[in-house]
Amino acid sequence: MMGIIFGVCSVIAMLAIGEGASYEAQEAIRKLGSRNIIIRSVQPPKGESTADSKRTYTATYGLKTNDVAHLVETVPSIERTLAKRRYRLEARHGQRKAACTVWGTEPHHLEMSQARIIKGRFLNENDERYRSNACVITDSLAQELFPAEEPLDGMVKFNNKDVFVVVGVIQETGSAQARAPGGDTAGEALDANIYISLKSAHARLGTLFLERSAGGYSRERVELHELVAEIDAVENVEDTKSSIAAALKKSHPKQDYEIIVPLELLRQAEQTKRIFNIVLGSIAGISLIVGGIGIMNIMLATVTERTREIGIRRALGARKQQIVTQFLVETIVLSIGGGLVGVVLGVALPFAVEHFAEMKTIVTIPSVILAFLISAIVGVVFGVYPARRAADLDPIEALRHA
Repeated sequence: MMGIIFGVCSVIAMLAIGEGASYEAQEAIRKLGSRNIIIRSVQPPKGESTADSKRTYTATYGLKTNDVAHLVETVPSIERTLAKRRYRLEARHGQRKAACTVWGTEPHHLEMSQARIIKGRFLNENDERYRSNACVITDSLAQELFPAEEPLDGMVKFNNKDVFVVVGVIQETGSAQARAPGGDTAGEALDANIYISLKSAHARLGTLFLERSAGGYSRERVELHELVAEIDAVENVEDTKSSIAAALKKSHPKQDYEIIVPLELLRQAEQTKRIFNIVLGSIAGISLIVGGIGIMNIMLATVTERTREIGIRRALGARKQQIVTQFLVETIVLSIGGGLVGVVLGVALPFAVEHFAEMKTIVTIPSVILAFLISAIVGVVFGVYPARRAADLDPIEALRHA
């Protein structure tokens, strides 16, 4: 019976954990937009970059500002675009500091993301036009840099030189953590703490940054790290991806970009979910089979102990079918009893995992019903042999049993 209990419990718990992990992954990808195509700058092999010296070289790669206009002109299915430039900087306010990601972005960023302003405002057309020093920070950074102050109108200094004024606080969402191939964020992850206008980013922070590497320094010049293209219809996404690749091929012969389609990632995630659930269900199913074998052994022992009782019933006129039904019902009751206990534990365990391990779990009604039905089926399958063996006992020999 313990095998059935743990088997049912493991089926429900493992499927709940798998469902939760799959939900988070799919939700993160879905937040990127089913009609969006993300184009990201990637650095080609260093041998293809122009070296200034043996110890210091400049890697110029990735998307250019004029690529945006070129794509809009040549790919009619693109409704609008969102260009972004990323910086890894240290932000300071007074004596407090934090390593963060600064995104140079455009005023319609909020419309194409799942972010929400909770204080102040977001960047507007004037910030972009006049390259203002306005910035919007995430709520976690506001708590870190302004723990006892009002962040609005507060001063934030980047790398001890560029000063920006906080005009708004944006709410972070855990689902913004979708990651694209290569490990960087396809959307803004939770470390993307600051937003400034794209033109201000280019004017104040530039397109060149210095990074320490083995044997010296590497300098990278990138105009845009990411370009999000919103497509007019979901059914046009696949064709638009091909059109974008063709449009960029001439101006980027080194393939210093990658095209990410969240819709494709979502389909892959759904396929992975199905495989994952099958694997987890199979593993848990083995526990149920082991539990069924245990119940069968118990019932075989019960048949041996009750041989004389079976002989008396047969002598009084009980038919074989009645004996089979009796032992089969007992086996099923035993299995269902274990299944009920397993369901209770299986539903409770995911909640405990979610509470203590902070891992998303989702208990679904179909998984509970499936696990319970399997426990009943196990009782039937593994109860047939003991029941048949009891029914096939010779009544005379059974009565002689001590």
